[in-house]
Amino acid sequence: MKAKAKEITPQELAGIIRRHPRVVALTGAGISVESGIPDFRSPGGLWERFDPMEYAHIQAFRRHPAKVWQLLQELDDTITRARPNPAHYALAELEARGFLAGIITQNVDNLHQAAGSKRVVEYHGNALVFVCDNCRGHHPRETLDFPHPPLYCLCGGLIRPDVVFFGEAIPPAAQAEAEELAQHCDLLLVIGTSGEVAPASYIPAIAKEWNAIIVENNLEPTRLTSSLTDHFLPGKAGLVLPQILAAII
Repeated sequence: MKAKAKEITPQELAGIIRRHPRVVALTGAGISVESGIPDFRSPGGLWERFDPMEYAHIQAFRRHPAKVWQLLQELDDTITRARPNPAHYALAELEARGFLAGIITQNVDNLHQAAGSKRVVEYHGNALVFVCDNCRGHHPRETLDFPHPPLYCLCGGLIRPDVVFFGEAIPPAAQAEAEELAQHCDLLLVIGTSGEVAPASYIPAIAKEWNAIIVENNLEPTRLTSSLTDHFLPGKAGLVLPQILAAII
């Protein structure tokens, strides 16, 4: 039986990181809530107003693109207004100082890159990148006629954000890189995610199988806390991660 996860402070985690400096971060919606991007699944989130099977499934997009663009435009408006918060900047600084090997993010908001992080595995894609659903050609966002979707490529295919819709597989390159990071880290820092959505939920298990320490930062304990987490760090990521950084440097 797994021992209960030990609750620790940012300062204690800083000491653990010094002893286990190859850290990988797995981030979810919780890290971006402080940037003004609501968690889709929380009360008031997008899934309360938009049934994901009607608005976020790939077949729904292909059959009823104008309808699905109601959701996509709202998502685009939210993401383009968002800015990185102190948690994003703290992770970028940990990477710059050699403590963080990379970030695996389930988010599609580009905020890790905007904060300066270099190695970011976008597990679910990037909502600010647009491609043709048919030929996969790239379309710069500034060239698109956003007020009048659906949008079409010269080949006749639908233009879409380069994200993983329901009904689609994780891009093989992203999945392979995420697994490689998980297999070779000393410590997996899980931030703002309950680790319940497959296949991203397998990443902590992979890291654990390769003897990594699992540290979880969430507001409240999750299912992950009682199954794989070794150390639990409660609190908002935007407050906790800068404290870890300050204690390390």
